[in-house]
Amino acid sequence: MFDYKNHCDNVYPGSKINKLGWFEETPQPSLDLILSCNLKKDAAILDVGCGSVNLIKNLLQESYNNLIVADISKVALDRSRKLLNANESGKVKWVVDDITNPKILTRLTNIDLWHDRVVLPVVIDDYSRSGYLETLKMLVRVEGFVIIAVLSPEFVNKTGSIYVKNYDYNMIEEFLGGEFKLLKHFSYSYKIPSGDLRPFFYTLFQRLS
Repeated sequence: MFDYKNHCDNVYPGSKINKLGWFEETPQPSLDLILSCNLKKDAAILDVGCGSVNLIKNLLQESYNNLIVADISKVALDRSRKLLNANESGKVKWVVDDITNPKILTRLTNIDLWHDRVVLPVVIDDYSRSGYLETLKMLVRVEGFVIIAVLSPEFVNKTGSIYVKNYDYNMIEEFLGGEFKLLKHFSYSYKIPSGDLRPFFYTLFQRLS
């Protein structure tokens, strides 16, 4: 099983964040989907994985004031937090926890929107996938929203030392189950810092029950 925490603990200290393969200068697809949900400014928005810190900066600029960022790696979380200024960082709740087997996240309730950009693809084994889904269902309220962005099926299943599971929207829909309604889905080509293109798939769901 891929050790995501160990990978982040090793990669973040010696790397410039804007050179990492998952760094996104302008998180427009995620931002557009979030804004389309017409959430109140105090809506609880949970970003799982801390690679989307520029998304958090954008959401703060949009006056959202109940933002939570969770990552299994304290090293990664601390590095991402430092990309915000002290005022911005102080407005965000930072949680070190494993979303597949949470201890701290269980204290949260009524999450209005769950945002995941490329965390689910590195949750490979069935036990961890089950834990991810259980956490999502435990936290996201009825009528709340779920955004999951993944690498498209045509992408190779290994990038560097990270093994990934590829999805299309049907596979994510099947994974989440009948409690969630698919509202939007689209393909998106993301240019990583090296200049290579990565085929992404974005999905937006709403919880029905």
